[in-house]
Amino acid sequence: MAFTDLGLSDKNAGGCCSGGACMCGDDHGSGAHATATAEGTVSTTFGVTGMSCGHCVNAVTEELSALGTVTGVNVDLRPGEESKVTVTSEDPLETASVRAAIEDAGYTLA
Repeated sequence: MAFTDLGLSDKNAGGCCSGGACMCGDDHGSGAHATATAEGTVSTTFGVTGMSCGHCVNAVTEELSALGTVTGVNVDLRPGEESKVTVTSEDPLETASVRAAIEDAGYTLA
């Protein structure tokens, strides 16, 4: 499955939705940020710790891709730091489902 980075991740120093409530209605205790795309999908960026190589990226991508409405996963691998994982889905994702998928892959949702 190919993923195109649409440049929709949160680049705003003010945090999630500039400090307001997130558009999906979840307060994202994980620090995640959701953005609606022009195609009617939702792009959400999560922080993940413990990833250090391509195998880590593949494991996280595989687990997240198995979630019902996920259409794409993009990982900005930062070994030794918090990696940024952007998930595109047809509907907003429940943080608990994302956390479980990331933990199943062997990593931690930041």
